[in-house]
Amino acid sequence: MPGPLKILILGASYGSLLATKLLLAGHTAKLVCLPNEVELFNREGARVRMPVKGRDGLVEVDSRKLPGKLSADGPLAVTPADYDLVVLAMQEPQYRSAGVRELLDAVAKAKVPCMSIMNMPPLPYLSRIPGVAVAACRNCYADPAVWDSFDPALMTLCSPDPQAFRPPEEKANVLQVRLPTNFKSAHFPSPAHTAILRRLEADIEAARFDTGSEKLDLPVKLKVHDSVFVPLAKWAMLMAGNYRCITRAGIRSIKDAVHTDAAESRAVYDWVVKLCQALGADQKDMVPFEKYAAAAHGLTGPSSAARALYGGAPDIERVDRLVQTIAAQKGMRSAAVDEVVVLVDAKLEENRRAAANR
Repeated sequence: MPGPLKILILGASYGSLLATKLLLAGHTAKLVCLPNEVELFNREGARVRMPVKGRDGLVEVDSRKLPGKLSADGPLAVTPADYDLVVLAMQEPQYRSAGVRELLDAVAKAKVPCMSIMNMPPLPYLSRIPGVAVAACRNCYADPAVWDSFDPALMTLCSPDPQAFRPPEEKANVLQVRLPTNFKSAHFPSPAHTAILRRLEADIEAARFDTGSEKLDLPVKLKVHDSVFVPLAKWAMLMAGNYRCITRAGIRSIKDAVHTDAAESRAVYDWVVKLCQALGADQKDMVPFEKYAAAAHGLTGPSSAARALYGGAPDIERVDRLVQTIAAQKGMRSAAVDEVVVLVDAKLEENRRAAANR
């Protein structure tokens, strides 16, 4: 594969972080996003601010000054077959929206390999996990039919461990990283497709950011793993932290969700790890609770799922329901996870009623 790779990224918020790393490594990225975002990214590029070890403050990376080329377009202006890899970086419910739905179907029919960086694993990826009754998981998805055209052999999952957000006072092309950990991808069944990931991994690792006075090794790498279970390590973090930001009294920060009752958080975390091991994961595929709990001290805001839920969203990613459903297939149950599912169900129903009455 001589020359830069062409990567299509569906989603411009979190997707702009991976795009920036790809550009720094000399590759080409196309963001699929909303019309106002298309104009903004094409005019001003992406701005990603991240902490760098040993430096005070944040380093800002302007995509226009990087070796690779960034562009943006709407979903109907894109030809998937023109790309070497497609990255799915939207929230799962967004894939049923007009335009995006048609693009997703075109991606599937073009047989381009896809790497999802959603928290919610696409249904075709679940088919790669032994022992999961995929049909029973369909009701966990906003619209499971959007995934029906995909060949599971062309879908992999990448754990979106880095934490990033759009500062509310900034334009939509600005992203701030608060936890600069790595993207962890499972391999593809095809060695040729996995070779694409390995090349991106090596190129991102080797790239350095030239500030004008020094060349920095920026955090947030892409790591490629042979185990299909490595990206599922995020489930324990989501269930012990992100979804437990949602309480009967309202929302709280991830830090508070984890550390208000660390023993309960550990119990939830360990239960999800045991579920992954029941599916076939090795202990080394998982992240120790202590490492996650230490990182959670820096996560002083509520999770995106909690913010969306309390912002009136009629749908959010239902990793909580998916974990509950797969656990039931293995004869496992957690009262804490059941409680989260009940709370999310009730709030979504409230949001949908409010939307219907507007």
